[in-house]
Amino acid sequence: MDSMLNTLASLPWWAWVIVFLALVAIRDIFVQKNHTISHNFPIVGHLRYWLESIGPEMRQYFVANNREELPFNRIERGWIYASAKKENNYEGFGTDRDIYAHQHIFVKNQMMAYKLPGSHPNITDPCFLPCAKIIGSYNKRKKPYRPASVINVSAMSFGSLSAAAVDAMNNGVRKSGAYQNTGEGGLSPYHKQGGDVIFHFGTGYFGVRSEDGNFSMDKMKQLVLDNPCIKAIEIKISQGAKPGKGGVLPAAKITHEISEIRGVVMGKDVLSPATHSAFNSVPELMQLIEDIAEQTGLPVGIKGAIGKLDQWEELAKLMIETGKGPDFITVDGGEGGTGAAPPSFADHVSLPWVYGFSSLYKLFKNYDLTERIVFIGSGKLGFPAKAAMAFAMGVDCINVAREAMMSIGCIQAQVCHTNRCPTGIATQSKWLQGGINVPLKSDRLSQYFKTFRKEFLEITHAAGYEHPCQFTMDDIQVNVDDNDLNSSLSSTYGYNKAVVPFSGIQDLYNCPYLGGNEYMKNKIGP
Repeated sequence: MDSMLNTLASLPWWAWVIVFLALVAIRDIFVQKNHTISHNFPIVGHLRYWLESIGPEMRQYFVANNREELPFNRIERGWIYASAKKENNYEGFGTDRDIYAHQHIFVKNQMMAYKLPGSHPNITDPCFLPCAKIIGSYNKRKKPYRPASVINVSAMSFGSLSAAAVDAMNNGVRKSGAYQNTGEGGLSPYHKQGGDVIFHFGTGYFGVRSEDGNFSMDKMKQLVLDNPCIKAIEIKISQGAKPGKGGVLPAAKITHEISEIRGVVMGKDVLSPATHSAFNSVPELMQLIEDIAEQTGLPVGIKGAIGKLDQWEELAKLMIETGKGPDFITVDGGEGGTGAAPPSFADHVSLPWVYGFSSLYKLFKNYDLTERIVFIGSGKLGFPAKAAMAFAMGVDCINVAREAMMSIGCIQAQVCHTNRCPTGIATQSKWLQGGINVPLKSDRLSQYFKTFRKEFLEITHAAGYEHPCQFTMDDIQVNVDDNDLNSSLSSTYGYNKAVVPFSGIQDLYNCPYLGGNEYMKNKIGP
């Protein structure tokens, strides 16, 4: 035995490699039964699976061109990264876009751009760009709210995002005057770093959930009372990537912290159903909106992806009849992101943002309701030109999710559903989260928002306006098809945006309902 061990110990390294490969080959042929390629081509078959696993990275870094990737191409990601780091985000030698491509956007500039008067707030703060409307003003809510930023963080919950990512985002919105939507995972300690918050709940009622899994008004009242950072409440009807689909939070993923925040028990799978138990009809939804607004004093809105319009029209008619209704509507596009969704839903269910929003806005405009509602757009709108198009179509604010993630380091690895996000943003791994420098990343989200607002204002001024709410459908043209090479938004989508009451950014600056917390307190105004 000793001599055998000595012989084995004396074998060269390459002999051990041969032994290892022989064992792998034996396993591939005689033991494993799941992979045909490995069985038929032992050892080398593993190379195929490995190459397949790194295919997205290979295409991202070596194969795809600058404008080719989806959901966000290299140029779009590069602009966000450079903007967040306050680096040079310009491009040289002219555009490399095909400006004759389908749906390319053109912003029509004015012969002479808008010139800021000497006392204008944007002279001292070129990033100051609040919402032109006040959320909750028409319905006379007790605590109306004007967002201090037209770009804000969309609904992303703690659980789908890491604690460090949520922390960085809330600090970022605090520094930039924006708000953060909690997503449907409840209000975590990481949402309470000083930034304005929109509390969002879905069918699971996490954070405002009774013991039997239904909505609890008492918990909602207490949550708002204990957390003055909450400025409005959003009821999720559906989201763009998976409208009409529920989900399951596996027991293995429920930590003590998540259990406390979401109001669920440990050791048991938690069902988030496809439909709400708190209401079964549009009138019941209306009643819930009014009950929450009355009990909390806050504006209440709804979020939905757009498909069929019959129930939306029923909502519009009820708003006419009662004089009540949601204070804001967040319209999510079918191209919106999610931590995890079946491809059949993400690819095919609900309309893309431009089709969905234009259909819904046209409906509410026909009922003369647009002035009563603050419209929020969500669906890859985190770029100034796309935002100009959205404002021309009727939005008052935009929410961004994946763009916000990229500003704090997301590399579009597209493994959010695996809990292996390499940047620590969409994972609960403590090790991976450790790579997030919260103060640095919060500065980067803040800088992305400020850069966005500054460039958006510059485009607005180039078009001859003071505020993007003044954009009209005729200020933007898009390439349509060969029979009608390009057309204004009004011709393409068949309506004209309603005029938004606006008397000047100076009046927005002086508004008593303007949010923004630290940003507004520390900025130097005229």
